[in-house]
Amino acid sequence: MHLLDIPQPYLIFVGDNADRLDVKTGAGIMEWRPDRCMGQYRFPEGGCDLGLPDLDPASARQAGAATMVIGGASFGGKLPPRWEEAVSEAIDAGLNVASGLHDKLGARPHLVKRAAEKGVRLFDVRGLPEGFSPPIAKGSRRTGKRLLTVGTDCAVGKKFTTLALERDMRARGLKATFRATGQTGVLISGQGLVIDAIVADFLAGAVELLSPDNASDHWDLIEGQGSLFHPAYAAVSLGLLHGSQPDAFVVCHEATRDRILGYEDFPTPTLAECISLHVANGRLLNPQIQCAGISLNTSNLAPDDGRRMRQQIEDELGLPCADPSVTGMDPIIDHILKW
Repeated sequence: MHLLDIPQPYLIFVGDNADRLDVKTGAGIMEWRPDRCMGQYRFPEGGCDLGLPDLDPASARQAGAATMVIGGASFGGKLPPRWEEAVSEAIDAGLNVASGLHDKLGARPHLVKRAAEKGVRLFDVRGLPEGFSPPIAKGSRRTGKRLLTVGTDCAVGKKFTTLALERDMRARGLKATFRATGQTGVLISGQGLVIDAIVADFLAGAVELLSPDNASDHWDLIEGQGSLFHPAYAAVSLGLLHGSQPDAFVVCHEATRDRILGYEDFPTPTLAECISLHVANGRLLNPQIQCAGISLNTSNLAPDDGRRMRQQIEDELGLPCADPSVTGMDPIIDHILKW
């Protein structure tokens, strides 16, 4: 299977990013995979502190780190000159380097040459693995169980929900694997495919590779992207739905969202409409597809209001409604285990 496979543990590059929001990739790795984080590399004037030991690349390599991950954001996704110097320093120390920036490490011949000389690799996670040619989808059923997170819009918590499901399912002794489809997800898990880097005709085939045959009691938990209701990004959502052939899907929604972000002429769908459209489209590849519940982001509500809204949704839909940050995902897992 030709997936990005990034060696661990990580040195998280923070550089001069002082705001935690600008280091959300690094913070996400630290939150979900702290055991894979060896240290942080901050410039002397101080970047955001992720609570990791401060190490330079040479010290990190000596301590056992395998890859420096660029955990921060830059204006326009560029690789600033000072960051490029840090990448060179990491290469010279014997570290692989992984980046989710728009500026590709592999597009800089001097970095590519330097990495080859040092015997390390450069990972541009916004692109495809070297030599990877995604196939046309076969549409054949695969063994194992699959769950896809979907959304009423973009940026409603699909990645967070998928990771929370993996955490809570594993805590109960269930076999579950997070399948990353976005750059931050790939860096958190160390494996996956960035789906929006794939030509549309091959998208479903790539997702078939992402979630291959597995044991009958194993759950592939596939990170959703976009929304079937999004005027710009519905295509990637449909490709994920068809390629994953999910047995179950979880609808993610932000409690106070009533318009598609950036598209004020488009209202967010009702949860019932969202469930109905996913079932209608998902049945093409899996006639048994079912909605497993609702993941509701209630961070903009007072706790009592969030509790009331979750109960209202459960009463209306007859499905469990969970907030991964408040309730965890056990209500939805309990529902799935009854099937």
